[in-house]
Amino acid sequence: MAVFCIVTLFILSNVNALHTNFDVRLIMSSMLVYHFKHSLRSVFVPYRAEEITIPADVTPERVPTHIVDYSEAEQTDEQLFQEISKANVICIVYSVNNQKSIEKVTSHWIPLITENTDKDSRVPLILVGNKSDLVEHSSMETILPIMNQYSEIETCVECSAKNLKNISELFYYAQKAVLHPTGPLYCPEKKDVRPVCAKALTRIFKVSDLDNDGILNDNELNFFQRTCFNAPLEPQALEDVKNVVRRNLIDGVCDNGLTLKGFLFLHTLFIQRGRHETTWTVLRRFGYDDDLELNQDYLFPLLKVPPNCTTELNHNASLFLQSIFDKHDKDRDSALSPVELGYLFEVFPYTPWGPDVYNTVCTNDQGWITYQGYLSQWTLTTYLDVHRCLEYLGYLGYSIIAEQESQAAGIIVTRDKKIDLQKKQTQRSVFRCNVFGDISSGKSGFLQAFLGKNLTVKEHRSYYAISTTFVYGQEKFLLLHEVFPDFDYLTDADLLCDIVCLVYDGNNPYSFEYCANVFKQYFMDSKTPCMMIAAKSDLPEVKQIYGCSPLEFCRRHKMPPPQSFTCNTAAAPSREIYAKLTTMAMHPYVCSHSNLNTADRQGNIHVLDFGISSGLSFSTHFLPHFLSHLCVLCSISYLVNMPPYGSLSQRAS
Repeated sequence: MAVFCIVTLFILSNVNALHTNFDVRLIMSSMLVYHFKHSLRSVFVPYRAEEITIPADVTPERVPTHIVDYSEAEQTDEQLFQEISKANVICIVYSVNNQKSIEKVTSHWIPLITENTDKDSRVPLILVGNKSDLVEHSSMETILPIMNQYSEIETCVECSAKNLKNISELFYYAQKAVLHPTGPLYCPEKKDVRPVCAKALTRIFKVSDLDNDGILNDNELNFFQRTCFNAPLEPQALEDVKNVVRRNLIDGVCDNGLTLKGFLFLHTLFIQRGRHETTWTVLRRFGYDDDLELNQDYLFPLLKVPPNCTTELNHNASLFLQSIFDKHDKDRDSALSPVELGYLFEVFPYTPWGPDVYNTVCTNDQGWITYQGYLSQWTLTTYLDVHRCLEYLGYLGYSIIAEQESQAAGIIVTRDKKIDLQKKQTQRSVFRCNVFGDISSGKSGFLQAFLGKNLTVKEHRSYYAISTTFVYGQEKFLLLHEVFPDFDYLTDADLLCDIVCLVYDGNNPYSFEYCANVFKQYFMDSKTPCMMIAAKSDLPEVKQIYGCSPLEFCRRHKMPPPQSFTCNTAAAPSREIYAKLTTMAMHPYVCSHSNLNTADRQGNIHVLDFGISSGLSFSTHFLPHFLSHLCVLCSISYLVNMPPYGSLSQRAS
């Protein structure tokens, strides 16, 4: 029978789940297993005991435990190394009355384990002092220096296999070392939490600080307690916690609230007192895995987006993002300064928005992102890359603060656009307009004018611009995307949109040809509405060198006449054209040039789609429905009959 052996726990299930239903393997000394089963009712102890399984309902952590014995006398080193490679926790058993066995812990067993485990994923060790019934003294004085020398040692347990003293405690600490390891959290040399743990706890503190005042007040502490432990703290218990911090830390409590230093101190205290499962519960509730990285399942919950569907933020997610904006807008100017934006992104592992964001959304006179611009950028991210949006919401703690199952609860997946066309109505609030045009045709200026900017910014150029417009009193988002003018390499993403905007330079005689060719090759037979924009209308208009004039081209293809536009104005550029684009995008079944085959060359629209003629009578039950569609048609009729040229700013005045 071997005096020294190894206890190995091998977890087959996912530790990051609910920490139940684990299959655990233990390699124990034959003596320990045999006495655990038979309580020394037999004199003979075999070299290696048979495998046994301890059910989950008899273990403190509710973990099913599979025990496999190891014997030096019967098994080879290769078999030992295989079991070590499978281990999640290893217990080294020594005899408390045998000094040589204690010395062999550091001279043989720990080096052997170190050589056969990956350096980056060292398993925790537990020292087990057996035969405590044979001595009256403790071996802890000898073991403590060993524990201080090797940080991978979780704890030491003295037990007696003869009288079963501390046997159940052994299994408890072994399971606890797997479920709630100390190593990633705490540095025994510095007697403080490790930097990676402090970073995670700091993010948790900032997410839980709902008013961003730098302290957790009683309401925030109770919300935190309910979130992590499903129970609020009694008022006296809350005061007791703060009193403990006050006695040990000068600036741990401020204005009767817990500061970040106090919050970190509490968790350090939990770990030092062996209650690190408390800290692990908090970390896992806020999405962290065993390596103190945010879990991929937490950051990227399952969200299915069928083809022809888009993604938008729902009302609850918008309210949550508004609360995040409000708590960081310290000066209440409805804009986030670079400093305020930096504080907002402190809970992110990296800065999510680049400098091009200032040319993508609306800013104030100081160049700071306004609330409208802030929400527009979130809308843009949700539309273009919903999984990145889920990740960002995860960093902000949306599912926790909003008490949702995951970030996916904050996303709307719109219905198939084909259904919108069939039903002739849509519930979407975000519409995409792809802007085509030759080089130097004025596309960038058209995008920047949508943000209220007169001149194109040369630094940190953005190919997107997003803001809101109002259509029939409803606020909608219009997303403009400038398509790179490479005619032969247009991708599906370049063609996928709700409306097409074809921009040409009215002062360049060769500019219109590109727009005409793009339309004829890609959009002439599609159901996507198209609008022609004559940019740089502040410059003299020249004749376009093409087979027909832009106005005649639009009439032939049942498009609205070209709209004059310039961003070179003293006042902010007119937004009228963007509202018209949004209106057309909302009603493609009316505005599509392929559907406007009932419009004659004079721009007159016949209301044939509704089956109405002078001799047809209909029930008053359908009158509201008819009138609403008639209003849409009248609006679209205006679009089709818009003056072909003229200053938009003059028309607006």
